[in-house]
Amino acid sequence: MQPLVLGIETSCDETAVGIVHGRKLLANVISSSVDLHARFGGVVPEIASRAHLEAIQQVIAQALKEANVRLSDIDALAVTAGPGLIGALLVGVSSASGLALGLNKPLYGVNHLSAHIAVDALDNDEKIQPSIALLVSGGHTSILQVNNLASDVVVKGATIDDAAGEAFDKIARIMGLGFPGGPVIDQAAKSGNQDAINFPRGLTHANDLVTHQYDFSFSGLKTAVSRYLQQTPNYKKADVAASFQEAVVDVLLQKSIAACKESGIENLVIAGGVAANSRLRELAQERCTKTKIRLRIPPALLCTDNGAMVAALGSLAISEAVAPSKTGISADSAAQITQLIW
Repeated sequence: MQPLVLGIETSCDETAVGIVHGRKLLANVISSSVDLHARFGGVVPEIASRAHLEAIQQVIAQALKEANVRLSDIDALAVTAGPGLIGALLVGVSSASGLALGLNKPLYGVNHLSAHIAVDALDNDEKIQPSIALLVSGGHTSILQVNNLASDVVVKGATIDDAAGEAFDKIARIMGLGFPGGPVIDQAAKSGNQDAINFPRGLTHANDLVTHQYDFSFSGLKTAVSRYLQQTPNYKKADVAASFQEAVVDVLLQKSIAACKESGIENLVIAGGVAANSRLRELAQERCTKTKIRLRIPPALLCTDNGAMVAALGSLAISEAVAPSKTGISADSAAQITQLIW
């Protein structure tokens, strides 16, 4: 029997609830507070926490209605317990814990990063195989070897400074394009020339690959773009956006495909908010086809933070016979990817 799982995600600025039946997605409702943060150029933790408190009950009710199920029908609950903003996480963990106790149902505290990868399992019957995962978002950029998503994930590399999504936000702010940076740079780049400016690819030189083979660095790229803008008063925003985006996407894929070849794993999953980037999706397909690597990228709407991914990981944990979390789980804002289930 496939479990009916309700997942709650409140790690940052989206209050999200998803409901899955096994690997079938029934509902995915998101209330975003991004507009409240836009004038500050980034997420304000206190505002995010308050927005979660105001939205959580309504979002749960809407998800149940969309899935056409009652709260009493739910077999288990899952919630993002980390990493993320501590105040925001506590809203979700407290809500899920209360529901689990009230309904006398098992609760799974899950890792936000693993959940981004788990969402790829929804709405398909393909066997979940060992994969290399490129996890790329506003707060995290990592290459992972996923042997078993519920129990065995190995970190092969990570960013040593800015995450890719963070770099998008900072460059968009410098260029006056708005917030969040990923979508606005992606849109601006569509009319630009990606080869107009040769921006640096961090940690890709031979010496770098000795000590940082699968690590990333975007601080140098950010500085190079900033200097270019200062030295070129009449720059074309579209060309800068396209060239910057190409530099990020190029290095992400160079290292991800190298990890597939080195490990002998022919499956690459790209997940996280930046996985919605149109150029990343396009170039990933092109390079994976050329190297005969099997590519999986969730639909763009499931790449950003959502409740479906949390429910998906909870459902996967149940199918793998992972024990549920103990009563009274706490949130961990700095949880590592290797901490999969609380």
